[in-house]
Order: sequence, then C-alpha cells, then structure tokens
Amino acid sequence: MMRDLLNRQGHHIGRRHTRTLMKKMGINALYRKPNLSQANQAHRKYPYLLKGLNIQRSNQVWATDITYIPMAKGFVYLCAVIDWHSRKVLAHSVSISMEVAFCIETLNEAIEKYGRPEIFNTDQGSQFTSDAFIEVLKSYDIQISMDGKGRWVDNVMIERLWRSVKYEEVYLKAYSNVFDAKKQLNAYFEFYNLKRPHSSLDKMTPDEFYYDQLPQQNKVA
Repeated sequence: MMRDLLNRQGHHIGRRHTRTLMKKMGINALYRKPNLSQANQAHRKYPYLLKGLNIQRSNQVWATDITYIPMAKGFVYLCAVIDWHSRKVLAHSVSISMEVAFCIETLNEAIEKYGRPEIFNTDQGSQFTSDAFIEVLKSYDIQISMDGKGRWVDNVMIERLWRSVKYEEVYLKAYSNVFDAKKQLNAYFEFYNLKRPHSSLDKMTPDEFYYDQLPQQNKVA
C-alpha cells in the first residue's frame, strides 16, 4: 500500500525499498485492544449470511463495528460503517461512551448519504443486537447478518480497517482531547477513502472502486 501511495505521488520506489525504509523507521509495534463485543443474552441473534456469498458489487454488503481509540489521557470509542466490496468508509462517529445511540447515528448517516445495502453484518455486541439498532435495519428492509460467536474473521473487512487506522494514524499520535481525536480521524478517513490505494482493489482507492462497482441503475440515479 505504501509503495502504491508513493508511486501515485510521483515517487518511483519499489516494494523492497519501501519495506527497508519502514524497518528503519521502526514501524512494527503490536497492540491489543479491549474486547468490546459484549453480548446481551436477552437480545435475539441472527445467522451469518456471508458464508459462501459472492460479494461482487458496492452496496451489496455493509459492515460495522466499534473499536477503542487511546488518547494522551483517556480514550474514546470509534464506530464505522464500511462497504464490504470497496472497503469505503461510509460513515464514522467518535463517542466517549458505548451507548447504542452513536452506533445508530453512524448507521443513519451512511444510509442518508449512500442509500441502503442488501445485507448488513455486525458482531453479536449488545449495541448491534439491541431493539433500537435492529429496528432501523428492519425499517429499510435490510437483511441482518451477524458473526458467529467469537469469530472475528466473519467481519474481517472491518477488522482490517481497524488495523489500518491504528497503524497508520492512532499509534503515531497522542490525541490531546476528544475534539482533536475527531478532527484527526476525520482527516485520516478522507485520506483513506480518497487517496490511499489498495492492492486488493487493483491499486484504486476505496472511493474510486466504490463508484466503479455500483450497480448501473444506481449510477444513473
């Protein structure tokens, strides 16, 4: 990714040289995150719909999750909604608590901007199995899919997003306060969507790939 980004900016560099320079910079730290996916046993769980599914267009499958963002003092929570096929971040929100309201706010923002997906995938966390969150999905006639218990790999695309956010942004900085965290995460996601090339997307950015892979009727609309 770094090689492709530099090439797009006019710097002719190969993968091996890029890797050597990154080693010299010491970009190799590993961090563990708290387990944020606490299930509520009273909430209904839905089956996982993505096993064996050929995901081949934008807005076919969206996914969401919450992750922990450390600051210089304290921490915040980040929720994001992504398009599975293009990796585009459709909406994100930062909160000082894990209340379901900020997850619903993120979901509604994504739908208002980009329409609705056919399938929406989450883990079994209490925010996503809550009646309030489920009712939003049902109101738009969206199929509900949930990861198997303890199977982070079922939502692998957003797990990869968290890795990118933390290695390329969060762990390189120490946000001074919540406002600073929001401002700098906004800038990162703009970079991620519009400028950061993905090798798995034929070196296109998520934004380029998202609009390229939209169903034809949506492009016309």
